[in-house]
Amino acid sequence: MLRTLALVVAGIAAFALAGTASAAARINEPAPEFTLTDSNGNSHSLSDFRGKTVVLEWTNAECPFVVKHYKPGNMQRQQAEATANGVVWLTINSGAPGKQGHVDGAGANAVIEKTGGKQTAYLIDADGTVGRLYGARTTPHMFVIDGEGVLRYMGAIDSNPSGDPADIAGATQYVEVALAELAAGKPVSTPVTQPYGCSVKY
Repeated sequence: MLRTLALVVAGIAAFALAGTASAAARINEPAPEFTLTDSNGNSHSLSDFRGKTVVLEWTNAECPFVVKHYKPGNMQRQQAEATANGVVWLTINSGAPGKQGHVDGAGANAVIEKTGGKQTAYLIDADGTVGRLYGARTTPHMFVIDGEGVLRYMGAIDSNPSGDPADIAGATQYVEVALAELAAGKPVSTPVTQPYGCSVKY
């Protein structure tokens, strides 16, 4: 009897997990709407940016794979070039309080100052609601949403899943490519890739 009950509970848990997974963002479908507060206390909703391309970048400043792209300036360069072209770049931290990389608004601003970040806004998702909604698994984990609010890219920032900054130069920069293709009115040639990095600390 106990074994049967355990199997039923396990089945319910598996169903719940499957339901959660199915709620995550899907490529070429409308990106899930969300509202988060940024490092300066301002509220931002995805729908605020309708008509503009939006990049979502999951981050954790203590993750070596995030450091890989920030220390040599690769992430900041891409942020600056994208925003100069009218793209909205939202950096999101889904780290829970007490977990590695968690920051409040002041902590996020300190990270921006230290790294020279060029994002449009740094959003705090301390309860992980938006991270789970999008199925964000790693830092970094990147998403590109077109002006119609449709998710067009999700996955890694580039094609080399190492932690060595020296490998950036020879890698395909997937986010840059996706943004260039969207700007040219073309479909994204590689819409889904395997993200790499540290696990999001929910």
